[in-house]
Amino acid sequence: MGSWLRSFFTPAVNWVSVQNLQKYGAVLNSFLPGILENEEATKRSLQDDKLQNIEEVQKIIGYHFNDQNLLWQAFTHPSYDRDCISYERLEYVGDSVLNLMITKQQFSKYPNLPPGLLSPLRAANVDTEKLARVAVKHSFHKYLRHGRPILTRRIQSFINALPEYPLHSHGLINAPKVLADVVESNLGAVFIDSNSSIDITWEVAKTLLEPIITPEILQTNPVKKLHETCQKHKLKVRVVDMWSHDGSFEVFIDNQLRGKGMCHVKKEIALNRAANKAYNEVIRMLSVDNMKIANS
Repeated sequence: MGSWLRSFFTPAVNWVSVQNLQKYGAVLNSFLPGILENEEATKRSLQDDKLQNIEEVQKIIGYHFNDQNLLWQAFTHPSYDRDCISYERLEYVGDSVLNLMITKQQFSKYPNLPPGLLSPLRAANVDTEKLARVAVKHSFHKYLRHGRPILTRRIQSFINALPEYPLHSHGLINAPKVLADVVESNLGAVFIDSNSSIDITWEVAKTLLEPIITPEILQTNPVKKLHETCQKHKLKVRVVDMWSHDGSFEVFIDNQLRGKGMCHVKKEIALNRAANKAYNEVIRMLSVDNMKIANS
């Protein structure tokens, strides 16, 4: 090494002497047991929380898992960790099994209902909003593992809007898909864990889904309600479909725009929102007209 280079490194060489290394090593060794102990305590705490959560959820759904990893997986959103095993595959199974179970139940329970009435009845029991309500009712959202703060805000907004529509809003409120996903993934987990038992999975599902919507309590959707009201009062309805362009529908009553609804995710929801706004406007107009007649 040249003299100038040696002189450049000499201060550092002298500073990191053997004695200094020994001294610093002794200091680090004095802290190391505490660091390792805290790390182990943290691991034990996380493991305890995991076991507690699993026990709580098993009590909620009324099923004890043979493979508890399936239940843990059922509450893991893809955003939780880059290398995590998310609920997506279980959700895929649960979605298919739930539709089959509801179809089977309704086919047996309502032998005189035609497909035209069975289809909306099934949809009302398995759509995103219904399942999101199920998740909130059973506090599934409290066990959801995810890495997206916006999901927490969306879930809370949905919870805040529920009192206005106790049973179903037909898409008038935004139901976070993640809530429906976690219900389906749990049913998928039960189905897989029970060796593909439809009977066992249905016992869990029917408890979670209560109250199951029946023909007697199935609410008239906003589109049908609007047409029936306008027909009764001889009002002309015209619906303009712009969903493929900007995700919206417009509803004209006697050539006057009375409602516009938007939803880029699902066409039916956009239509229902437009129809609901138009319906409310029609009711307001009819009330005003009745008041004018009463006062004349």
